[in-house]
Amino acid sequence: MRFINREEELQILEQEYKKDTSSFVVIYGRRRTGKTTLIEKFIENKEAVYFLATLQNEKLQIESFKNVVSEVLNDDLLKSLTVENWETIFKYIATKVQKKLIIVIDEFQYLAQVNSSIPSIFQSIWDNLLKNKNLMLILCGSLIGLMYKTTLGYTSPLYGRRTAQIKLKPMNFKNFKKFFKSLDNLKLLEFYSVIGGIPRYIEIFDETLDVFENIRRNVLHKNSYLYEEPKFILKEEIKDPITYFSILQVISQGEHKIGKIASKLGMQTQNLTSFIEKLIELDILERKVPITEENPEKSKKGLYFIKDNFFNFWFKYVFPYQNYLETGKYDYVLDKIKSDFHVFESFTFEEIVLEYIYDLDIPFHIYKAGKWWDKDTEIDVVAVGEDSILFGECKYWDSLVGVNVLHQLKEKAKKVDWKKDKRKEYYAVFSKIGFTKELIDLAKKDKSILLFNFQEF
Repeated sequence: MRFINREEELQILEQEYKKDTSSFVVIYGRRRTGKTTLIEKFIENKEAVYFLATLQNEKLQIESFKNVVSEVLNDDLLKSLTVENWETIFKYIATKVQKKLIIVIDEFQYLAQVNSSIPSIFQSIWDNLLKNKNLMLILCGSLIGLMYKTTLGYTSPLYGRRTAQIKLKPMNFKNFKKFFKSLDNLKLLEFYSVIGGIPRYIEIFDETLDVFENIRRNVLHKNSYLYEEPKFILKEEIKDPITYFSILQVISQGEHKIGKIASKLGMQTQNLTSFIEKLIELDILERKVPITEENPEKSKKGLYFIKDNFFNFWFKYVFPYQNYLETGKYDYVLDKIKSDFHVFESFTFEEIVLEYIYDLDIPFHIYKAGKWWDKDTEIDVVAVGEDSILFGECKYWDSLVGVNVLHQLKEKAKKVDWKKDKRKEYYAVFSKIGFTKELIDLAKKDKSILLFNFQEF
């Protein structure tokens, strides 16, 4: 896998490595985000033990770990020894360490599944054997819920031991672009709308093909890599996926209020809450409120969205049509996708604008940015500063955007009460391909009107 971005994460690891004392780092995040690639890059040219845990018998894993350690330390004596537990190996390591040694246990959550006492065992190992030694321990895992429970949560025996933690997230659009050599922003947006910023998925999509042929080959075909990917990921994290799958399908179809989601599923709202909370914990769902809300946690205007682009695409276009796909009716499903894909990618466009808003030439310092809505009005972009506010409209049209869009935006802005009598207002229009001459001329005269063309991002 090509190594792109992750400079901040590498810097954290290097800082931990350069400490005179020991360090204990937890790396976690959903599958395919490049955690192992990050670790491989970091341990290049360093003395390091890398061990990939599995769900096999614990005794076999102890033996395998012992052999890996003996190879790195070039220690035939250790290799010949019979070792019955983890403590014995780490005690041996502790006596041998002179220069800095990195110990990586990848997919650590599998050890905890094989033996529920593993967090307590590693607590004892850290406290009694490693804490004062010249080494760096890295525990890495992909099952977010289980990694939190075993290493980060308050109830974990390892709680409070870590010296740093890294939650590896999908790439944003800026870094997504770096994976491709020759694509323009419009084609990149098509790809990003489907696969998001997951490095493994990015590698699968072929930039010489259009988005729909990529979807056919890599998502819709029943033997393709991505065909059942969300099923695999969710089934590892949750025991009873049926309700979770139904929630995600309803949200992908456009229902975002918890009451309406519950109604679609024939459930009471209070019975849905625990499922929603679990999906948020797993970083699959997110709750959003209008950006001007003073107390977001208590706001009654919260809406729920699927965070991951591919999950959103899959639950909207693949999951509901698997009966067709299983019988090879790929063209039927692809036609469904083509019929409203432009609308689907327009929502991704709005999210990219919110990502870029902090880097654009806005005439005030932005404190926070997001969307705003009430019962009957929605504003795509609202950015607030100390006493200034920007209202933005995103139009992913194949035609030039004109002054009518600006006028409509100004009308909608009147409904936002934030510092209404003492604020400085700006208006931004974000377009797929450009603006009419009339709107361009108006923006030249009025400095409160800002125009941004996506192809220039």
